[in-house]
Parts: sequence; structure tokens; C-alpha cells
Amino acid sequence: MLSSTNDKDLTVFIVSDSIGETAETVVSAVASQFGTDQIELKKFTNVTSIAKLSEIISRAKDRKVIIAYTIVLPELCEYLEETAQTAGIPTIDIIGPIMSKFSELLGQKPELEPGLNRKLDQEYFERISCIDYAIRCDDGKDLRKLEEADVVIIGVSRTSKTPLSMYLAHQGYKAANIPLVPEVNVPQELYDLPSKKLIGLTIDPTILRNIREERLHSMKFKKQADYATTDRILEELDFAEEIMKSLGCMIINVTNKSIEETANRILSERSDL
Repeated sequence: MLSSTNDKDLTVFIVSDSIGETAETVVSAVASQFGTDQIELKKFTNVTSIAKLSEIISRAKDRKVIIAYTIVLPELCEYLEETAQTAGIPTIDIIGPIMSKFSELLGQKPELEPGLNRKLDQEYFERISCIDYAIRCDDGKDLRKLEEADVVIIGVSRTSKTPLSMYLAHQGYKAANIPLVPEVNVPQELYDLPSKKLIGLTIDPTILRNIREERLHSMKFKKQADYATTDRILEELDFAEEIMKSLGCMIINVTNKSIEETANRILSERSDL
């Protein structure tokens, strides 16, 4: 739809304090009802000063132009409306009336932050990326991507490594987790990471035994399985503690702690996140 020719019947200046997607979508939808070959669109993005507005209005003078805009700062809107009216240039405020009605019905003022919608979209997609990362790097998978992690959680089975990783992912952090098992060699990749990235989880052996017994019951295995015996649990916890100390990582006892409490402890200690 965009054109560089000047023989159009009408030119629409799309003016935005962000990237102009909202205004362009609305104007394009309207223009499609009148034949796009008769309408030219020109987009002006990141317009956040009176100087830029003045330049745009000067370009619109003495032409068949409509200025359609999405600008949230009142002082810029006021200048645009007054100056364009003086120059005889029609304007369309695309979001102003809607924002005013929202403000009236909600009883609160808008944030008036340019590009806030785009910022929120970006945060959403970053969070989705973190969740995808946590899934891909769950339970020791895809060790090649460990260096991308904000945190790598290690510990024996049933210490809530996966739920903690997913919780942190929903908060916008890339969290991987790796189980520690005496019969399995510790990945060299762990030793290649800065110790501050590593979080070791430990737990009271009696509590862990109860958790594992419940797990076996839910999977219809016998409670007498080695996985849930006290001796096996003590062996695993001792092995994990030795590894954690050799790595120099933070160790958190998660006994009777919620996922939120553990996550808050990590985030408070890792102020660089």
C-alpha cells in the first residue's frame, strides 16, 4: 500500500510516538474500503517532540493530507491539533477518545508512556522464550545451551527442580535444571559455568522419603523400592552436597518451603538478575 508517487488523491500521514503499527492497521483497514490505489500512506515513527511535529505539519501544508496519529502525551496532542487546525489540515486522533473513555469508566489516569503496548508485547514474548528454554533444558537436557541460563538448578530427585525452573521462567528468567545421581557423571558443563549461576537444592531426608514414597504410590510401584529407602536417600544427599561444595554454588534447603519462597531467596541473593 505504501507508495512513493505523488499523484494520489489523498495522502495520510501516520504519526506515532512508537512504531506506528496501531495507526497503520486502522488506516489501512479504512483505506481498503476506498481503493488503495487512490491513497498514499506515509509513516512517521518515534515522534516525541514538538520539533518533529512542526516539521511534519510543514510537510503536510498545501497538500491533500490527513494526519492520523497515535500519541499519548497530552502536550504533543494539543500542539498537533492546534497547529494542524491553523494550517487547515484535518487530523484523526486514533487512541485519544478510547483512552479518555477508559479513564472515565475506570476512574484512573492512563500511564501516558509512549510505546507501552510494544513494551508489554516484548516482555510477553521474552517470558515465552524463557518458558521454552526451561522446557528444553529440563532434567539435564540440551547441555549445550547451559551457558545461556540465568540460573542452573541442581539437586537430587524430588527436590522441586522442575517446578522451580518453570516458576522462574514465568518471572522472565532462563532456568535450567540438572539432577544429581551418584551413578551418573556430573556434566563437565557445570564446572565450566560461573558458580554464581548454580543453585543447589537440598532437603530433609525424612521429608524426601515421604515425598518419594508418595511418588512411588502414585506410579503404583512398591514402597520398598530402593528409590525411597533411607539409606539410598542419604547416599544421594551426601553425594549432591559434595558436588555442590566442589562447584561453590549457593545451597538452599527447601524443606517445607514453597516454590515462591525458594525463588525469592534466589532472586534476593542474585541481585544481578
